[in-house]
Amino acid sequence: MMGSGSGSLVWFRKGIRIHDNPALEFASRSASHLYPVFVIDPHYMKPDPNAFSPGSSRAGLNRIKFLLESLEDLDLNLKNLGSRLLILKGDPAEVVIHCLKEACWNVKKLCFEYDTEPYYQALDVKVKNFALAAGIEVFSPVSHTLFNPTDIIHKNGGKPPLSYQSFVKLAGEPPSPLTTVYSSLPPLGHLGGCDVSEVPTITDLGYGDVEQDEFSPFKGGESEALRRLDECMKDKKWVANFEKPKGNPSAFLKPATTVLSPYLKFGCLSSRYFYQRIQDIYRSTPKHTSPPVSLTGQLLWREFFYTAAFGTPNFDRMKGNRICKQIPWKDDDKLLEAWREGRTGFPWIDAIMIQLRRWGWMHHLARHSVACFLTRGDLFVHWEKGRDVFERLLIDSDWAINNGNWMWLSCSSFFYQYNRIYSPTTFGKKYDPNGDYIRHFLPVLKDMPKEYIYEPWTAPKSIQTKANCIIGKDYPMPVVSHDSASKECRRKMGETYALNKELNGLVSEDDLKNLRRKLDESERQEPQGKRYKQKLIG
Repeated sequence: MMGSGSGSLVWFRKGIRIHDNPALEFASRSASHLYPVFVIDPHYMKPDPNAFSPGSSRAGLNRIKFLLESLEDLDLNLKNLGSRLLILKGDPAEVVIHCLKEACWNVKKLCFEYDTEPYYQALDVKVKNFALAAGIEVFSPVSHTLFNPTDIIHKNGGKPPLSYQSFVKLAGEPPSPLTTVYSSLPPLGHLGGCDVSEVPTITDLGYGDVEQDEFSPFKGGESEALRRLDECMKDKKWVANFEKPKGNPSAFLKPATTVLSPYLKFGCLSSRYFYQRIQDIYRSTPKHTSPPVSLTGQLLWREFFYTAAFGTPNFDRMKGNRICKQIPWKDDDKLLEAWREGRTGFPWIDAIMIQLRRWGWMHHLARHSVACFLTRGDLFVHWEKGRDVFERLLIDSDWAINNGNWMWLSCSSFFYQYNRIYSPTTFGKKYDPNGDYIRHFLPVLKDMPKEYIYEPWTAPKSIQTKANCIIGKDYPMPVVSHDSASKECRRKMGETYALNKELNGLVSEDDLKNLRRKLDESERQEPQGKRYKQKLIG
């Protein structure tokens, strides 16, 4: 039997990589056998026929596909080092505990990357408690982020810093990445009674007959992450001059950004290694941009949101979240659906939402546009509803960053200048006056003259006929008039902010109901001519 000697189990969740992986490095140290494990969690992977897009109840198919590609790549890289990835299925805590009980594995060390998300925190407590009671050493390093959020919160007197500047002051310099290069890894031991399989395909998971127009052009995996990083770092001038929020949100054939976020999300790319590579370029290029707009500044934004999320109970909801303004958002499923399906009648907004559905990705300024439009800009729909759509469809959907950004863009937290609204007609035009982005993702408008492509409802009937696109029939009329809707949103936000200030943030459910009633009443009393009556067109 090959079970003699001590076994180490390295449990992959995120951190799907070999480079700068402290859990893997520690697990392989002085172990006679190494068991690299990934558990297919039905919670995230099981097909859900009732969801609004192909995928599971939690994730769209693009993200599931990206994860499977990342696992295939990890498996290949492990095989090159004389090991392989062991795929198991089921509740991750139960599966890992079953592996730890397997006598022939003889696990003496359990290693996995620390995770700040509430879902993983709960799983990890179960697994750690079992392992420690069984006398198994547990090593759970922080390596998904540059800094340990617990340390930052401790430095800040027990609370997370809520401004980027205060976070950066506290953070200092991050630790360097591990430089371990493996020529080989300890071999697998006997697998005993564990039901191990190869990395499944989309079809194996039950998605064989799924119809999807287009899949994400971004392929998962550490090899692809490092290739993209190298490609990016070749252009030293671009890295040195990178400045957010500049960049063209309508550039889609060659996105005007790194597109490294999905690789950071799954840990195919180490944030510490990325940070180090940027610093190397900064050292050789004395003149470069600085945080918050620089490329390192973007990595620090990620850290800021991770720390805020980890230190704030109920970070993912409005109620019971001490840093979130209580706002009487509208509960309008028709408006939400029109936004989600790319049927608002505003081509800039709809093209972005179609790109999201097809590719699982869009530029950060495009995200800003559609998030503002759904919430405080035009539709006044709850940010949690938009968050859920992004959480499902984005390949880089990240619990902390997604929730943080939605609170920011809805002016619920972090950012409070609610009068600054992204126009759904003029913002995109600045970057793409010809409307090429819209023509690509909304081919129904491909022949619309550029003068009308951002506001096709203003085109004369003769032009609509010539463009083979009758507004109200082939493409919807706008669901709101932007001018009056945005004015109405500003008024609602003003009254809501006043109430939050008056009650020192302690706004009850009854307070919100009363305010909603008051706002609805004043909206109804507006002169008929000012109100925009528009039926939603499916």
